[in-house]
Formats: sequence, structure tokens, C-alpha cells
Amino acid sequence: MTMIDYAEARDLMVEQQVRPWNVLDARVLDVLATMPREPFVPAPHRNLAYTDSNLPLPQGQVMLKPVIQGRMLQSLLLQPDEDVLEVGTGSGYLTACMSRLARDVVSIEKHAELAELGRANLTARAIANVEVIHADAFSYRTARQFDVVCVTGAVDTIPMAFLEWVKPGGRMLIVRGRSPVMETVLVHVDVNGSRIESLFETDIPYLAGAAPVPAFEF
Repeated sequence: MTMIDYAEARDLMVEQQVRPWNVLDARVLDVLATMPREPFVPAPHRNLAYTDSNLPLPQGQVMLKPVIQGRMLQSLLLQPDEDVLEVGTGSGYLTACMSRLARDVVSIEKHAELAELGRANLTARAIANVEVIHADAFSYRTARQFDVVCVTGAVDTIPMAFLEWVKPGGRMLIVRGRSPVMETVLVHVDVNGSRIESLFETDIPYLAGAAPVPAFEF
């Protein structure tokens, strides 16, 4: 059985996948180059941790491919003094990356199994500035507002309730639309309303509970 050199695979991921997709932010590249992905990948698929593909997680969820995660991290422009709300913890990899770029991260996850998995993965890496909460985003209520909200699954249309989590002057990254062509946008929230900045096209799975209702055809 061939042993995989994960450090080499991680370097190749950054140089051959992420960089060519216009992810050039030095802080983001440093995090991707130093944060191991393989501990966040379920054991049966660990040898695929650095491939250019989505990887299966429990409960029918996926770990997004490196180029999408890199592009998301760059687009967020996270600062060391900012706090983040992540919607969709998954296995905790993107959560871990954001924890290195921001002050603290609250991550909500609908599936109890994934919330526990993400929490365990983060604890194993001694990441202390993250809180994982088992909650459904569509019924989650908090009085706290965040500098940044990152939604890791797609929606058909942007839920107005999600914008209430964003501080005035803050921003939310979210993917909206219908497969196979979805749009990643950054919603800038201000006291006078919001402004949507289009970032890049992609196609990712819907956030649990956010898929469009199939149209009935005669």
C-alpha cells in the first residue's frame, strides 16, 4: 500500500489548483498551505483529501473542493478583529481555516452527527476560538450580530432572516440560484439597506432545507 505524502499533496493543491483559480491572497494561501485537510475527511476518502473534487460526508453532505473553499476564504476578506457566523459546519475544515483568519467563529450545523464530527475535529487540532452549535439555520435565533456571515450551502433565493445576523457595515457570502449555474455573491449590509456584489459562478449542493421546490409540469 502506497503511503501518501500529505504535506506534498497540500503544496500541490495550493500551487496547481487554488492559485490558478485566482486565489492570490497571501494570508489565505498560507492557511491553505498549513492547515491539513486530511483529518477533516472521513477515513474511507482520506486519500482524496487534496483532489479537485467534492468529498462525501455523513448525512448526504459534502466537503467542498479546495478551489471553492479557497475562493470563498479570499472573497470574505476576513480581518483578525472580526467575528464570523458560519452556516453549515460540515466536517469543520473551512471553520478551522476561518478561525485562523478571524477573531472567533460561531458555526451552526443542522445535522447532529456533523455538528459532533466538526466539534471533535476542531478540538483535536486545539482550535479554541470556535463554537459549534447544533441548529437549523432556518429556525436559528440569536441576538448577536456578526461582522461576517459565510453560508456554505446554496440557496434558491437569499433568506432575509440571514441578513439580520450581519452587523451594519458587515457582509455575507452566499451562493444563490439554480444548478448548474449558481452565483456566489457578497451581500454588503448597511443601515440603509444592502448591496449585492457578484463574485463568481459555481455549482454547489443546496443548504439543507433551501432547495427550490420542483416545478410541476403538465
